[in-house]
Amino acid sequence: QVQLVESGGGLVQAGGSLRLSCAASGISFSNYAMGWYRQAPRSQRELVASISSGGTKTYGDSVKGRFTISRDDAKNTLFLQMNSLKPEDTAVYYCRATDWYSYWGQGTQVTVSS
Repeated sequence: QVQLVESGGGLVQAGGSLRLSCAASGISFSNYAMGWYRQAPRSQRELVASISSGGTKTYGDSVKGRFTISRDDAKNTLFLQMNSLKPEDTAVYYCRATDWYSYWGQGTQVTVSS
């Protein structure tokens, strides 16, 4: 059974930081491309950042220079360090694992107050 469990969300003031984690089980984590997505109310889900199995990283334009994605294959965990948070970063953040199949976590809420 595949499980992706996000944690680390919460309420933070603008300019603050949060670190999200995604603990994976039931997959060969190191073989999977991993990504963080987010969905704000009344908006479509969008890519925040991704990291390939080989460590290549990509970022959405709105988070470049502020967010950093990383992975620890020994611990089957994906991270997202979010700095200089803005109110427009408020959303539910989801973890995604992709190989031949794609799996999603349940999401963690991030709320940035102004």
